[in-house]
Amino acid sequence: MNSRKRLHFFFIFSFLLSPVITEAQHLSKTTIEDNSKYTSVGNIAITITNIGVIGTGFRSWPTQPSFQYPRGSGIEHMFVGGMWVGASTINGLQVTTGAVDISSIKSGVMKGFEFTTGIDSRVVEKSSLPDNRYYSPDAVSHQDFIADFTDTNTTNPNQNNEPISEHNPIGINVHLETYAFNYSFADNYVILNYWIKNVSANTIDSVFVGLYADLVVRNTNVTPPFGASFYNKGGLGYIDTLNLAYAYDYNGDAGLADSYGAIKFLGSSPFKNQTSYQSWTFNNSTDPLLFFPSTDDAKYAKMATGLLPAQIKNSLVKPLNNMTMLTAGPFSHIASGDSLNVVFALMAAKMKSWSAPLPDPDDMNFFPHNRDNLYQTCTWAQRTYNGEDRNGNGIQDTNEIWTSFGPNHQPQPKRFFLPSPPNAPRVKIVLSSKLAEIYWDASAENSKDPISNLKDFEGYRIYGTNAGIDLTASQDFLSNLVLLGDFDRPDDNIGYNTGFNNIRLPKPVQFLPDTTRYYYKFSVPQLLNGWQYGFAVTAYDSGDVATGLISLESSKIQTLNRVIIGTQPVQNGSVPVGVYPNPYYTHAYWDGSQERDRKLYFFNLPAHSEIRIYTLAGDVIDVLQHDAATYNASDIRWFQKYSDGSQQMAGGEHAWDLITRKDQAVASGLYLFTVKDKDNGNIQRGKFLIIK
Repeated sequence: MNSRKRLHFFFIFSFLLSPVITEAQHLSKTTIEDNSKYTSVGNIAITITNIGVIGTGFRSWPTQPSFQYPRGSGIEHMFVGGMWVGASTINGLQVTTGAVDISSIKSGVMKGFEFTTGIDSRVVEKSSLPDNRYYSPDAVSHQDFIADFTDTNTTNPNQNNEPISEHNPIGINVHLETYAFNYSFADNYVILNYWIKNVSANTIDSVFVGLYADLVVRNTNVTPPFGASFYNKGGLGYIDTLNLAYAYDYNGDAGLADSYGAIKFLGSSPFKNQTSYQSWTFNNSTDPLLFFPSTDDAKYAKMATGLLPAQIKNSLVKPLNNMTMLTAGPFSHIASGDSLNVVFALMAAKMKSWSAPLPDPDDMNFFPHNRDNLYQTCTWAQRTYNGEDRNGNGIQDTNEIWTSFGPNHQPQPKRFFLPSPPNAPRVKIVLSSKLAEIYWDASAENSKDPISNLKDFEGYRIYGTNAGIDLTASQDFLSNLVLLGDFDRPDDNIGYNTGFNNIRLPKPVQFLPDTTRYYYKFSVPQLLNGWQYGFAVTAYDSGDVATGLISLESSKIQTLNRVIIGTQPVQNGSVPVGVYPNPYYTHAYWDGSQERDRKLYFFNLPAHSEIRIYTLAGDVIDVLQHDAATYNASDIRWFQKYSDGSQQMAGGEHAWDLITRKDQAVASGLYLFTVKDKDNGNIQRGKFLIIK
């Protein structure tokens, strides 16, 4: 994909997504197109807007994810996407596009992003989690986003009524609800539930609904998302039996973007169970098969026909820079005032290990078993949608009980729910030199499964990472968690029957001002000071033999804590301050690859202190302010690159990046330092050696 496309997109997309705020608007309520929301409860981060656009187009990279998995890893899976609706109307064939291949946009003119939203509209957030600040009893998932937009405008009311070039409204309003979950088995997909209402005066016929996406899987920590070399390394695939279109990094980042980004059609009302697949090459206007459809007739034809299996096999020659379109339909008609419901899922999953040698050394997707994790994700996403329609056939079978009602009081299945593991426990970690003490509460033990309505708590699992996981390019803490301990009820035939005596405290403890009562403690000794670790505690249930449901485990990411092992704050100078490693050698084990990815630590610091660093000549080269209660090292590049801002430190340590306050890298040599205790004025002195 050439850089002209991308730069051009940034220009156009900025107009589409950034609010235009005049001085008068500051005096009243601001009009806005809301593009700041992205899913964050699970391990997948997808930006959802109120104008029909999915993703950011990397306009906010690297601060805001577009379609990122694992969350916080920098591995992105989509440039931008959006819904397309095609229909036969009294004016002929018409298609409204939520997002398009940018080659179709004329300079300085909005085109192809044809949904708009009302003045003062926002993306509404709700959560079914009782402790969440967006908690709502009518929330469907752990994080719902709700947005409304329309194709009825030919100008954008939120952009000074700028014309939307070549837009011919069908006359539809769209209500979108997205659902995301934090369960460990369901934290890598987001469901897009679209309701499309015909607000025109006429019936629209032969309706197709598609989800368009410029899927691109790359590791943006390795390759920033700019220029042709970022976008033309893709591989695509389509599995018709699963209604699944997917993308992967064919030969871009050498295994450092080892996951799939995918679109799956889940279902609709009226019922449909098949999709068609389309793909076209960026900026292609000549290929009879893979050309960009620039007119409504051509777009409708793409949605209505789909590529044949032989065409997919012969035309999608890897590596490539192609768009993806997954379409459901045709739906016979939508009468004036009626609605159509279509549901998709965006999902991501890690590739499984592949056997060597590969017939094609670049193609990590070659063996079908590499997609096993993706298939498992498809199963859970489909199960979430199906709900009470267990086999997903749209018919109430004799072994199914449907508890919802549709038009004319016809039974409908309740959808969008999952069997639930116990609630994740509340976790507190106390750090000291070479030691992490993990505490958690007992709230999970009162959890009820929403289907059986039984308390089915079984036990706890404690997980941790090894030192150095943060330095891998994928930075995937979740998949690198290893089991440290497993404790379960002793009174059944499930698990190890260990009981909880080895982890239960004699009486619960509190860490004020936190009023949580912590009942359990698990210690992890012999850790390395200065290294970053991840720890998580989960609760799991007993499963349900009667329904064949396996034991379910609460979300690891909900309790995942990144911690930096080190010394606690020291009072009254009872222990001397120091520096490690000392001497410091360039390319220490924990350093990154760049000059600014260096760090050393001052330790045994008072809780409130000032660190001054000097040359032997007495020149001050840096001054560091330390506050044990708030400091987490996010001010230096190493933690900005290899952590996520949530990292916890022990309180008695402060990291320094070997960069002076004049923004220069220090040279080899001996350096002096002082540490002043701000509470009592005491000063300690020391020295350290840097060898490059």
